Amino acid sequence: MPQPSKAPANAGHFDVIIVGAGISGIGLAYHLQTGAPEKTFAVLELKDSFGGTWHTHRYPGVRSDSDLHTFGYSFKPWRGAPIATAGEILSYMGEVIAENDLDRHIRYHTKVVSADWSSAENHWVIRTQNVQSGEVSVCTAGFLWMCQGYYRHDQGYMPQWPGMDSFKGQIIHPQAWPEDLDYAGKRVVVVGSGATAATLVPAIADKVAHVTMLQRSPTYFTPGRNKNELAETLRELDIDPAWTHEIVRRSILSMGAKMAERRKANPEVVREELLGALRGLVGEDYVAKHFTPSYAPWRQRICFVPNGDFFDAIKAGKASVVTDEIERFTEGGIALKSGEILEADIVVSATGFDLSVLGDIPFSKDGAPIDFAQTVTYRGMMFTGVPNLLWVFGYFRSSWTLRADLIGELAPRLLRHMDERGVKRVEPALRPEDADMTLGPWTDPEDFNPGYLMRSMHLMPKAGSKPEWRHTQDYWAEKDTLPAIDLDAPELVYG
Repeated sequence: MPQPSKAPANAGHFDVIIVGAGISGIGLAYHLQTGAPEKTFAVLELKDSFGGTWHTHRYPGVRSDSDLHTFGYSFKPWRGAPIATAGEILSYMGEVIAENDLDRHIRYHTKVVSADWSSAENHWVIRTQNVQSGEVSVCTAGFLWMCQGYYRHDQGYMPQWPGMDSFKGQIIHPQAWPEDLDYAGKRVVVVGSGATAATLVPAIADKVAHVTMLQRSPTYFTPGRNKNELAETLRELDIDPAWTHEIVRRSILSMGAKMAERRKANPEVVREELLGALRGLVGEDYVAKHFTPSYAPWRQRICFVPNGDFFDAIKAGKASVVTDEIERFTEGGIALKSGEILEADIVVSATGFDLSVLGDIPFSKDGAPIDFAQTVTYRGMMFTGVPNLLWVFGYFRSSWTLRADLIGELAPRLLRHMDERGVKRVEPALRPEDADMTLGPWTDPEDFNPGYLMRSMHLMPKAGSKPEWRHTQDYWAEKDTLPAIDLDAPELVYG
């Protein structure tokens, strides 16, 4: 890589810098352009194209694990099947970019090296590097919107098991899937039981000798048709696509709200319904051993299996599930704690993500490092003591984009409000009545506890016991509360 010049180039000043051109960044760019069209902005993207997750993940069969009627944007009708491939999602996002002339604002190959808030100037000083040329630039921005997601795109979470060096086959992570990987006729073990594993297993089952999903503990799965009957009916009636999109979204969200209430109120009933749907597919014994989780059905995301393809692969004998723990790797596979040996040519570690707090970017305020773990979150999107910084963090149990859309509508309103007040700075601050408020982790482990979050909770901001100081998972409440936020409330301090 060429050596950067000693004096960084001046990349100019913007009202807003958006970091990340994934599903959140493109959505926020649209909302900014429509909600505050007079504002100047740029979107900084590390990769060579837009898409975020859908650009990064290249493993076989990669698809959404949320329905696109709600994972898609509120302002852009989705016209396809509910569960979509990465290519279909990228095409959809490309249409949003083209239709709104957003590409001219995106700077690809741009890594944010650091961000420092200047109290004297009331703006962020953002140091960037072009990852192709090595050139270092500095730009300034009145507001910084972090839309880079919640995990590290350059590496996945890879546990270190004993004996990995002795394994003669290949060990790969889906997040770094080799383009030239030849798995035809090979014995494959996929370690993990989340959406990635449930997607990958049926995608390769017809080509491999056999694929085994090895899980430490079971996950909730729910099969269903990759089709929305209401959407199909409205399309057959030639209803306006925008109307269809809105009606179908409302229908899905209404059903989701009712299911969320049932999961909390009657977890055992919901649990039995989920397990019962699988018994007819793979049998009572298989469900009892491999598909009966120990946790309540609302504590983690339920994995949807479109058209039941994962279970079809099991019924056909092309795939199997083993519930056990890894003792060590051997030359020819994996030795389990039960004493069983799984022979393998390829081991895929579908073991999840490494959490990334605001892109792992070094943030500072007047040169002093900012430790976000010592801040308190304001509604899961801003932080006490940190001015003009907004983090788009979506929902875990509902579609991520639902929250990105809500924040995308709120953020331009905040910018307009600041202009009306004639101020340049806003930051959340605890009120006098919050002095004795109990502080805890960003997410209550009793409410939501996936491994990727639990491993890195110590890096996340604190949460309070009052709604202003929490990141809630309740879209059905936030769809009303976020648009109604009083921007003159005392917890928002302007200057």
